Amino acid sequence: MFGYKMSEYDKKVYEEELKDFLPDNIVDSHTHVWRTEDDRKNRVLNPDYWPDRVGGQCSIEDLEQTYFNMFPDKKVVPVIFGWPAQYLDKGNLYVSKAGREKNYPTLFLTDYDMTPEFLEEEVIKGGFQGLKPYLDNCKTGVNGADADIFDFLPEKHLKVADKYGWKVVLHISKPDRLKNSTNIKQLMEIEQKYPNVKLIVAHIGRAYSPEDIGDAFETLKHTENMMFDFSANTLPLATEKCIEAVGTKRVLFGTDMPIAKMKMYRICENGNYVNVVPRGLYGDLTNAAHMRETDEKEITNFTYEIIRGFKKTAEKLGLNKNNIADIMCNNAARIYGIKF
Repeated sequence: MFGYKMSEYDKKVYEEELKDFLPDNIVDSHTHVWRTEDDRKNRVLNPDYWPDRVGGQCSIEDLEQTYFNMFPDKKVVPVIFGWPAQYLDKGNLYVSKAGREKNYPTLFLTDYDMTPEFLEEEVIKGGFQGLKPYLDNCKTGVNGADADIFDFLPEKHLKVADKYGWKVVLHISKPDRLKNSTNIKQLMEIEQKYPNVKLIVAHIGRAYSPEDIGDAFETLKHTENMMFDFSANTLPLATEKCIEAVGTKRVLFGTDMPIAKMKMYRICENGNYVNVVPRGLYGDLTNAAHMRETDEKEITNFTYEIIRGFKKTAEKLGLNKNNIADIMCNNAARIYGIKF
């Protein structure tokens, strides 16, 4: 689907719940743009991996049209990077070209085996502002789902990023997500050893259910530089605990487009998050542990559900308009040098 087709319920949610809550300018700090023609030839869609059911591709024009549809009276600037299942050279080239043409900040998709010299040359040449490592492009012989951070964001890359003060958007691994003690230890190690790296922990460490948080913020509250985006995260408790720990200046709005076009709402059951979706829309869900069908008619989109979750946090914590504008726009604009 090119852009996003607004339902009557979408329009109602936007007009009655979100329009006045949101600032006029928004930075979407976490988006993927890519073309299926650049996918790896041996790529097979995994029916258990629900994002594959939603985002077939997303050109830069598609992304812009989606914002126009979803936020008709706002100006939205994305931070863009490719899709980790692509040929990385082709994906990074497309992102670099799109970023320069549109004046959008870009991040460079990495692979563990890239040398520091290659990384330095390609990032500078391509006009990228930093790195987007991903667990699927990790050290040979390591299962990405169980990988340590340094298995896909090696210290050889961090040293270059620290040298230039690059941004690094990090999607952590492991089944227990943010609360995993190794993840916390390595996040703190990056904070302490590489103070010039602008580390952004994506999805609030994939804390999509209350059980994913654990006591992580008892340690992370002692950081001074680390930032967090809440892309693809609808859980009010996650944004609440994050803001309580690090304040409103180190939290960033993001969607995870094009995944965030998904028609859904999210529930949590015994530590497992479940995306509830319209029946028949996303194929056979028999083995999809994170998806469930419903016959309900009033279902909006993932993007609006992310903002709805944050709005609940803002109301609970008593955030003012300036706090909300910081999180939805100003923090990322400052970090990436975006001018409105």
